[in-house]
Amino acid sequence: MRCRSSRIRSMLAMLLCLIVTVTVCGCTQTGSSAANGGAPAQSETRPSRPEQSEPGSTGQSGSVRPQSSPNHNDHEASAVPNPLDDSPAGKAKRAVASMSLEERIGQLVMAPLFVGNDPSVLQDLIANRHVGSVLLIGNWNGGVAAVKTATDALQSYAPEGNRLLVTADQEGGLVQHLQGPGFDAMPSAVEQGRMDATGLRNAAAAWGAQLAQAGVNVDLAPVVDTVGVNRATNAPIGALNRDFGLDANGNADHAIAFVQGMHDAGVAASVKHYPGLGAVSGNTDFTADGIVDATTALDGPGIGAFTRVIREAEPAMVMMSLATYQLIDAEHPAAFSSTIIDGYLRSTTGYEGVVTSDSLSATAVSGVPADQLGVRFVEAGGDLACIGDLSYVQPILDGLLTRAHADAAFADKATRAAERVMTLKYEMQLAD
Repeated sequence: MRCRSSRIRSMLAMLLCLIVTVTVCGCTQTGSSAANGGAPAQSETRPSRPEQSEPGSTGQSGSVRPQSSPNHNDHEASAVPNPLDDSPAGKAKRAVASMSLEERIGQLVMAPLFVGNDPSVLQDLIANRHVGSVLLIGNWNGGVAAVKTATDALQSYAPEGNRLLVTADQEGGLVQHLQGPGFDAMPSAVEQGRMDATGLRNAAAAWGAQLAQAGVNVDLAPVVDTVGVNRATNAPIGALNRDFGLDANGNADHAIAFVQGMHDAGVAASVKHYPGLGAVSGNTDFTADGIVDATTALDGPGIGAFTRVIREAEPAMVMMSLATYQLIDAEHPAAFSSTIIDGYLRSTTGYEGVVTSDSLSATAVSGVPADQLGVRFVEAGGDLACIGDLSYVQPILDGLLTRAHADAAFADKATRAAERVMTLKYEMQLAD
């Protein structure tokens, strides 16, 4: 009996020890840092990451920010990508989490390659400053083979697992920047607007296939702007026959067909110039005193056309106008307006893709210091700064990086923008 009692006491002691051990291990996983080599568990002091704006929010209020001095490691601690999410967005989140801040900022910039310039002028920006997108600018008349030679060289400077978005303005008519052997002569948008939707979709698929053969994977088209009664008085769009027609709903039908045709060819499309340039007289490319739209309203037919295209065709990009819209946000050009980008385009319309800008080197925003152009765009909710003048690229990169190092909230915005750009790259199989 004594032996038996001794064995029972011994077994009870072992059981008590096991219970204590299990209890301690459970605490370590949920509340201590010992189980992770000293790294804090997620439920501890890690700063919370702001979520996407809820409908009706302008995306500027906020979530809790770390109180300490912001740096890359602070932000990195807030990003917790799901290792089991194999969607393009999940892969993008993991890819961006592994990037340095400099690499993230590079994904937010589209640098120009002018016709006649050797692609090597962008080699350092792509290889060392991590620029992730290129705009072919000027009239490239050498045909598909010549453009393909340039785009192959550009892609050779980029990491194998993170290739470039290569873009061009290929609308048709007066705005067809890639021409020559292998490229069809595209009719103007006004002429395209006389085609039925099926015919336009088929034509756009053929034009898109030519772009793909040339190594161009994003067409900065179509124009969805609805011009008023008189085309001649609308310098940026109507006077150049860049609109599908004077009816907003018909414009939407044709823009949807154009986007779908490009998609059929494996080429992404960017609708422009949100929320519309059809009601202005001056051209934002050349007018320095600011272009003001006094009539476009959030519930108007012009924005309604964009909303239909965004929801029905799901374009890869939306390009923001540089005009100011008095009835929506009288204080900021659309590209710098959180009311328009975060508040309406994203929260109300529900757009989750890449927001790009009209060229930030345009005269319309020449009053803004070059190093603040990208900052204002990303602060408003933009993702990919389109730049038409090579001399602007370095200051825009520097301005974005300086602000991100100094401001954790801005660094978080930049990270979310990089995630959207990388999501598009995964969707297009440009990243792996």
